[in-house]
Amino acid sequence: MKTIRAAAIQMRSTVETDRNLEIADRLVRRAAEEGARFIALPENFALMAAEGVVLGRTESVDGPLVGWGRALARELGVDLLLGSIPERGAREGMRRNTAVLLDGGGGVVAIYRKIHLFDVELDGHSLRESSVVEPGEETVVGELRWGHVGLTICYDLRFPELYRVLRLAGADLFAVPAAFTATTGPHHWHLLLRARAVENQAFVVAPAQVGRHGRTRESYGHAAIVDPWGEVLADAGTSVEGVAIADLDVQRLERARRRIPCLEHARPWLLRGGARNDAR
Repeated sequence: MKTIRAAAIQMRSTVETDRNLEIADRLVRRAAEEGARFIALPENFALMAAEGVVLGRTESVDGPLVGWGRALARELGVDLLLGSIPERGAREGMRRNTAVLLDGGGGVVAIYRKIHLFDVELDGHSLRESSVVEPGEETVVGELRWGHVGLTICYDLRFPELYRVLRLAGADLFAVPAAFTATTGPHHWHLLLRARAVENQAFVVAPAQVGRHGRTRESYGHAAIVDPWGEVLADAGTSVEGVAIADLDVQRLERARRRIPCLEHARPWLLRGGARNDAR
């Protein structure tokens, strides 16, 4: 990995796609003006609806939303992560929650479809992402000129085995575009971001949704960048719009891995099977 300046965008997306893209465009340009060469947009940056709502707009990964991102990346000469778009699913009325990684020439580097879907009972509300979203089935690491990016989305953050698999596949940085809930965020967001960074000795760039998107849906914000030692390098707080920017210094990465070489001590075979149960 080479040193690079990264930016995690924070915004409050709604069902108004044109409005969302206008805000995203402005924030990406702001990050680029401040020297960021890798810029990440949050989950559902272009279209954010209430949980379980069937969207009127879905499209393929060669549709208008990715076309918009490709043109912007090419114009600014930045690597750009489209945190997630509503990709058309295989079944009628279904979609995939899909992240698209673009390079500075506007090329599609990698496509990741969210594996873990948010199906929970929280504060009296039933949240069933799987009612409208089809899960992905592949782990993805995208290669850019400065490093390897492991792609994940929001709820994936709670599954450490995914991040270990990505790290073993060569990821130097984890992207975690999210719409973390305002209920769980204060307790778990920074804790989990820092844990994934420390246990895998990798950077984490986590763009985020913030504020209310409807009567029952509110996102925590705090778009953040974390280093391999667990230090939060930048945090956008709870402002409706913002940009968290930090230099991803390769020396931080090398120093963390040199001081505690835990990945050299890891046992990858533990990922392949469960524990033996000798209980009588």
